[in-house]
Amino acid sequence: MSTQPQQPEPPEGAVAEPGQEQDLPAPGTAEARGAGPEGPGPDAAGGPAGPGEEADEKAGEHAAALAELEDRWRRALADLENLRKRHARELERERAAERARTAAALLPVIDNLELALSHAGADPGSIVAGVRAVRDQAVDTLARLGYARQDETGVPFDPARHEVVGVVEDPDVAPGTVVQVLRPGYGETGNQLRPVAVAVAKRE
Repeated sequence: MSTQPQQPEPPEGAVAEPGQEQDLPAPGTAEARGAGPEGPGPDAAGGPAGPGEEADEKAGEHAAALAELEDRWRRALADLENLRKRHARELERERAAERARTAAALLPVIDNLELALSHAGADPGSIVAGVRAVRDQAVDTLARLGYARQDETGVPFDPARHEVVGVVEDPDVAPGTVVQVLRPGYGETGNQLRPVAVAVAKRE
């Protein structure tokens, strides 16, 4: 069996003869892009961002943060408005309930007054007793609502509780003492429905 003589390899840098294959750099490599031994040049893609790109990135971050703050502000305003409306509704319900309780407490007084009027032709003494009982019932109702009756005499004048409507000369009591109640008051100091109309003593 005969052997073919081996062809000598062409020297480095020689041009390949027709019919001979030459090794070419793979596509996408640094040699194919024409990069030198020092690597890609300054204009190659993927280099560090310039000042303009950094400014655009920061502006985008600021715009996103501002949009988030505005959204939170609008949500807070909506929550506050809903809370105000809910509080107004609850307050109105409480007022209506309090008015209903007060009216219900006065209903027995009205019933007894009608009962007294239905016996107008009876004995006057019994009518007076019935009206007095109704009065006492009304006073008790006001006391349960927080407005107790105030009609004391012989106590020092208190401008927070009393209203002077008359002056009486009385040498037996100290000046400024309540000697007569002309109109009772209801409620305590700080929770007063009306003050006590009184006459106080004075000396010559």
